[in-house]
Amino acid sequence: MTVRAIRAFVLTAPGEYAVQEVPAPVAAPGEVVVDVERAGVCGTDAEFFSGAMAYLHQGHAAYPMRLGHEWAGRVAAVGDGVDPAWIGRRVMGDTMLGCGDCRRCRRGHQHVCDKRQEVGVRGNRPGALAEQLAVPATSLHALPDSVDAELGALVEPGGNALRAARATGAGPGDRVLVLGPGTIGLLVAMFVRAAGAEVHLMGRTAPSLAFARALGFEHVWWEDAVPELPFDAVVDASNAAHLPGRALELVEPAGRLVYIGLSGEPSRVDTRALALKDVTAVGVLSASPGLAATIRAYAQGLVDPRPLVAATVGLESVGAVLAGGRPAEAGPGPKVLVDPRREDARPAHE
Repeated sequence: MTVRAIRAFVLTAPGEYAVQEVPAPVAAPGEVVVDVERAGVCGTDAEFFSGAMAYLHQGHAAYPMRLGHEWAGRVAAVGDGVDPAWIGRRVMGDTMLGCGDCRRCRRGHQHVCDKRQEVGVRGNRPGALAEQLAVPATSLHALPDSVDAELGALVEPGGNALRAARATGAGPGDRVLVLGPGTIGLLVAMFVRAAGAEVHLMGRTAPSLAFARALGFEHVWWEDAVPELPFDAVVDASNAAHLPGRALELVEPAGRLVYIGLSGEPSRVDTRALALKDVTAVGVLSASPGLAATIRAYAQGLVDPRPLVAATVGLESVGAVLAGGRPAEAGPGPKVLVDPRREDARPAHE
């Protein structure tokens, strides 16, 4: 019996990769196989590429691995126990796959389950930088017709951003500062703006600040030029170790801090200031609790993240993108998507 093969991007070691033919996934009981239409490349993938990702050193992940946790596609096959009505539906899926049995899972917190797998990230669960992937049917979210494959691949980062935006508690009359105008920071800013609050963004490079202004954000500042204004909430969406402490300095007493960025080294927050300013601090790990609401927001046009997409490439260009390269045709946005069935005539160059 011939085993059918698919193409996949395989990371074999830090900085080492190949587009390989691998056995096509088969839907186990309770699972579906999805034809991947779009997948996003994100900072977590870049950390695996460089070898800096903490999961590699904690035993939660190991090479070789197949990346890709931001994705959208159509269900091609279902396993035993799965409603066949899923076949042909456009879907995206939750990255976090809890064990289902522990106290956290039973309380609806599968995204912090100690035994969880993470698609394309943790627990040897292959990701979506491939023509197909298999995931549990319970992780699926159906996409309406108004949410195409491109928008669908932006639901996962959008879910993280929506949770961060909601954690600010901001609305009309409030002022929110977002540190870091990358994909997540800009998405947070979009959701906060949709809630009616005044949005400010702080960044460190001229192109990122110019792009934020092009998206209609008029209050855009260099790190050393943030005005002395009362910020009712500050969101740290950066990877800079010093900015969590800076966020605490900038937030108003009785305000809210939201930490969604992760630095490569430990950051420091003075809890004395946290207490004396009576500040509420919230950490956001996962999109899981925000996926359904993000899909609704995209479908209703409350937030449109498509301008963030700089380019769509094939699997052959993924390695160069992870190494910091930009496709020749890339626009100014921070996000690169992948169409696994596309063959690039000129792969992105490093």
